[in-house]
Amino acid sequence: MPFTRTYVASAVLSTLLILGLINTPAFAVPNTAESAASETLPLNDLRTFAEVLERIKTAYVEPIDDKTLFENAIKGMLSNLDPHSSYLDPEDFRQLQESTSGEFGGLGIEVGLDDGVLQVIAPIDDTPAAAAKLEAQDLIIKIDDQPTKGLSLMEAVEKMRGKPGTSIRLTIVRDGRKPFDVTLKRAVIKSFSVKSQLLEEGYGFIRVSQFQVNTGSEVGKAISSLKKENKGQALQGLILDLRNNPGGVLQAAVEVTDQFIDSGLIVYTKGRLPNAELRFSATPTDSNLEVPLIVLINGGSASASEIVAGALQDHKRAVIMGTDSFGKGSVQTVLPLNNDRALKLTTALYYTPKGRSIQAQGIAPDISVERAKISQEETTLGLKEADLAGHLGNGNGGAEKRSSAKKDKALRLQDEDYQVNQAMNLLKGMNVLKVAQEQ
Repeated sequence: MPFTRTYVASAVLSTLLILGLINTPAFAVPNTAESAASETLPLNDLRTFAEVLERIKTAYVEPIDDKTLFENAIKGMLSNLDPHSSYLDPEDFRQLQESTSGEFGGLGIEVGLDDGVLQVIAPIDDTPAAAAKLEAQDLIIKIDDQPTKGLSLMEAVEKMRGKPGTSIRLTIVRDGRKPFDVTLKRAVIKSFSVKSQLLEEGYGFIRVSQFQVNTGSEVGKAISSLKKENKGQALQGLILDLRNNPGGVLQAAVEVTDQFIDSGLIVYTKGRLPNAELRFSATPTDSNLEVPLIVLINGGSASASEIVAGALQDHKRAVIMGTDSFGKGSVQTVLPLNNDRALKLTTALYYTPKGRSIQAQGIAPDISVERAKISQEETTLGLKEADLAGHLGNGNGGAEKRSSAKKDKALRLQDEDYQVNQAMNLLKGMNVLKVAQEQ
């Protein structure tokens, strides 16, 4: 038996050495003796790995095949790097590609790991997760009564995916309170990343729920649509809502920012490899440069959302309002492998134009506004002086203003959403000051 163990371990070690020598040039080509020495394969560690592999194969209580052992070893290597690096098997790779193209199956929820506990980063608009009123920073402690503690991120995501129409029960802890269950039905998620509406004459609202391939052009179309809806007149103010936006495609974030500035740096990245050093700058344009802009963020605004907010803040192009963002300032590169597999590997960090790292800090708003509910005070009398019989006319001959019935008036977004309400008030105040300064 000793001869057999040594033989198996040596055979595995030889395979690993060959694989190591083949794959090393794909990442870095040593050009000095010193760098070559620093990249020498750790033979003792590889021998230990080979021995562990052989011991598991011969002594584990149940038979286990080589493919499973190697895939588990790869997953183990990545699991201790950072929460966003992972090994993608063919199904995971396919799902990642679908999520950035705008159509995929599941609950419509972006999740991450917080000290090994599954946490909601943000629910995506118009999905089962949003309909169930899941919130950023909710902790998912069970999936169908099975604890999530100890699951990898990919394993948890896989459990939440399934055939459209089937039900799933999540056990949620919110703000440290008593756990509660939420039952959702899986659906084919068709996520439209941009929505817009004219809040009132002159003031537009654009909601970006995530950054997909076409998000930049969709924002441009939304601005043009708002101008048409505003009788062809230029907007007096615009609210860009990035709350609970988990991020997405980097280029889309650059294109959205480019809609509002015409020069200067938008974002840059720094990493160990030369191709991880990227810089993105604005292109000259004369559209949307004058409209006052407010960007709404919160704890569910991550990654690409933080790039947009940070760039517009550094350029003093927008007022950032809301609460601190999530703080995901790392770049993940998808590196395809053979057999339809891939590595999603953290390769760089994002920096704002002024050199601020977003990682683990996030973007702090210029004006902090917490989420709150607006309650409308009902008036019981509803009368004004002009409604009274025999009232005197206006001393300057001005038109009289009588009371108007508002009972059946539909609530607008700014009447229900406190943060949007405060953004509208600020935009109007900015315009009042501008007019006063011009007079």
